Amino acid sequence: MTRSGMSTKPSTMQHKIISVVGARPQFVKAAAVSRAFLDAPSCRELLLHTGQHHDANMSAVFFEELGIPEPAFHLGIHGGSHGDMTGRMLSAIERIYLDEKPDMVVVYGDTNSTLAGALAAAKLHIPVAHIEAGLRSFNRRMPEEINRVLTDHVGELLFCPTAAAIENLAREGLADKASMVGDVMYDAALLVRDVAERTSTVVDRLALAGRPYVVATIHRAENTDDPALLAALMDYVRGQAAGRAIVFPVHPRTAKVLESSRVPTGGFTLVEPLGFVDMARLLAGSELVLTDSGGVQKEAYFHGVRCVTLRSETEWVETVDHGWNRLWQVPAYREPRRPIADYGDGHAAAKIAAAIGSFLGGRR
Repeated sequence: MTRSGMSTKPSTMQHKIISVVGARPQFVKAAAVSRAFLDAPSCRELLLHTGQHHDANMSAVFFEELGIPEPAFHLGIHGGSHGDMTGRMLSAIERIYLDEKPDMVVVYGDTNSTLAGALAAAKLHIPVAHIEAGLRSFNRRMPEEINRVLTDHVGELLFCPTAAAIENLAREGLADKASMVGDVMYDAALLVRDVAERTSTVVDRLALAGRPYVVATIHRAENTDDPALLAALMDYVRGQAAGRAIVFPVHPRTAKVLESSRVPTGGFTLVEPLGFVDMARLLAGSELVLTDSGGVQKEAYFHGVRCVTLRSETEWVETVDHGWNRLWQVPAYREPRRPIADYGDGHAAAKIAAAIGSFLGGRR
């Protein structure tokens, strides 16, 4: 018996991996990694969707556009406080692990789904691989920061997208579990870039052809829970847009606050959340991106567009260091703009699949 209580498999059998996803950025990352697992004959992946993002335009559209396999498990868990949501996920995920007896659990990023998936596995002595490990904003008031730190500390394989992430883990005593593989979001961006150029009609649908425009997104609780701060951020976006059209894909959380608090939206073109293909096309044609999303900061860079982060810190410090991004309270970008080598060559997912296969092979 292994230390997880599962029988050791014959060498001819595949390793069973459960990948836990629940939110838009995780679907994008999983698209690249799931493709890599298909090319890894020693691994068989099952997707577990917690339901944290449940609206069709925040969930189903990504599976369709990115060719992600249908989830083997869909929990439909969303809403409620952070503790309530995470607790319900933890209980439901644990039952699935007990039934399926996976050899490894893969989690992505920093959501409640990430923490629940990792913690349930750790308590059952199932090794955890954390993709996008080592990121730190050093703001413990952010739920995402707590999720990142705890997930890294129960993880067995910590796959880092940047040198800064490796350094963060080394400071926390986790260097022996960490490896730098590049950014799977870059893999996904390369996969979708040509498709978006050929097939997306979002620019025409929004009557933006031939018009300069900026893209804005605001969704983090720290910005939306305070209507006065949300209004201030939207005023700031108007100022930065300097008369250009402002396309604002509205997260469901933000939509509720805008409706209940009557924050003025004049000057903004409000649209439903967009799929990855349409969002890629929209970003590629924009002149500026303003966002509090970690993923969108990088996506702006991938499309060669400068970004303003609507927060007081960022976990993607290299985007600031290389002149592509700045915090909204910082008046100027660092110059000159330079390529960011850390994000890799578009093969991060293949490196991850190979490392997981090697790790599990060594546990026979």
